[in-house]
Parts: sequence; structure tokens; C-alpha cells
Amino acid sequence: MDSANPLGEYLRARRAQARPEDSGLPVSARRRVKGLRREEVAMLAGVSTDYYVRLEQGRERNPSAQVLDALAGALRLDADAVDHLHRLARPARGRVRTRKAPEQVSPALLRMMDGWHTTPAVVLGRCMNVLAHNPLGRALFAGHTHSDDLLRLVFLDPDAREFYPDWERAAANTVGALRAAAGTDHDDPHVIRTVGELSLKSPEFRRLWARHDIRRKTHETKRLRHPLVGELTLDYESFTINSAPGQQLVVYEAAPGSPSAETLALLGSLTADRPAEERTPSGAD
Repeated sequence: MDSANPLGEYLRARRAQARPEDSGLPVSARRRVKGLRREEVAMLAGVSTDYYVRLEQGRERNPSAQVLDALAGALRLDADAVDHLHRLARPARGRVRTRKAPEQVSPALLRMMDGWHTTPAVVLGRCMNVLAHNPLGRALFAGHTHSDDLLRLVFLDPDAREFYPDWERAAANTVGALRAAAGTDHDDPHVIRTVGELSLKSPEFRRLWARHDIRRKTHETKRLRHPLVGELTLDYESFTINSAPGQQLVVYEAAPGSPSAETLALLGSLTADRPAEERTPSGAD
């Protein structure tokens, strides 16, 4: 999925995205390096250039927590990115690869979701595939080639840019969420297959994946242009499911009394008679 030196790969990617002017460094027309130079990162972090080069090249494998925090400050990483940096530098030792069981959603959670008649809800797997939805959650994403896979919906669906008016933001957040979900598990076959397919089929995905952005799916306001009812502005919250590590419950809501609340109610009325057994997408693994 990436090189055999994930820490160095991450440092290079983040260095390329850093802006010298944000760190008070002069910028001139003669600058040929995108982002920060290695010696500039080393200076800002208070380490030697030789030591930093060894880190990027994978010849130094045991940076201290203090050094990692200093590098995070030099690269202006946010909290999620700092946590990811530490995990890359301290990968789990002796982990035995076992075949993951098919991702299945708890029947109790399915019953709970079915009771939320005015609230769209979906359960996502580790690669953003939709494992389950309540009727309104299904209706929210229905009508697309990849309705049951939010990652492929963003990058491979022919009407993705119409459905997501803020497509660039949605694309960056989706790739960042996949990075966060994959963590340091670089040899997960499902993640490898997903990244490989999308890298081949979508130049936009390939570009964003190379940035190594980390954006955990937590909460956000999202605009959607639904093919049946038009534009919706929804807030969502994402919850980890403790009984099924890797799964996320995502719940959407429109602000009470807003035009989007009326539009969401209309969508619910148009799809109210769909059978409950359609709540679990076929082919979810």
C-alpha cells in the first residue's frame, strides 16, 4: 500500500504539504522545493539535519517521543496527525495476521436504528462500505451506482460531483478518514485492494492518498444534492461501535425548523413503504 518505510513516507508527505511562510521562513522565487526543506524541518524541530535525513530514509527507527513531538510542531500537525505519527514510529510488535471475519452488524443495533424514523443512520465498515442502514439512511444515499460504498461513491460514481456540491472537501475528508481507519495496519488485504483499485481508477484519489492526510470521521456539516428532493444541509456525528471494532455508526440530522428538515421529512415520506429487510446492503463483507 505504501513503502516499507511508513514513517519516512509520512514525514516526506507532510513536509511537502507544509508552507514555509507558516513557520516564519522566507519564500522566494528561487525556492525549488515544494513545502519545507529537510534542513528546515530539522532546524524547526531542534534536531540535526543528518538525524532527520536518517529518519526519512528509514535508517533511524527509534525516535523518542520528544523528537516526534518536536517534528509534529515543525510540521504543524493537528492532534489526529500527531497521534498517527506516534503510531507509525511505534508499530505493534509481533502482531499475527489473521483472516478477518465478514463484517456483520449487531441485530440489536439494527433494531435500534429502525426505530429512528426521522433520523438517517448508516453503519460503515473499515473501508467506508455501508454495512447497514435504516430506511431513511438508505434513502439518503439511494440512486447512485455506488450507493452502498461511500468511498467509491465519492471517487467512482458518475454523479458524485452533483451529489456532493462541496466535492473537493468531501473527497479530502473521505481519504483522510480511510487513512485514519487503516492506521498502521498496512497489510490489511481489504485496505490494499481498495486503495489499489481506486488508485488505478481515480487520479483524484491517487493525488489525495499521496498527501497522507489524517482526518478521523467525527462530526461535520455536509451539503448533499439529492436526486429526488434537492439540496440538504445535514449535521452528522460518527460513533465507534465498541462491540465491533472498525465499524462506525453515522447519524445525520437537519437543524429543527430548517428547509433541510422539511426536505428530509419529504424524503422520508417518499420512501416510507420500503421493506425493512433492505436495511442491510447485499454484498457487504
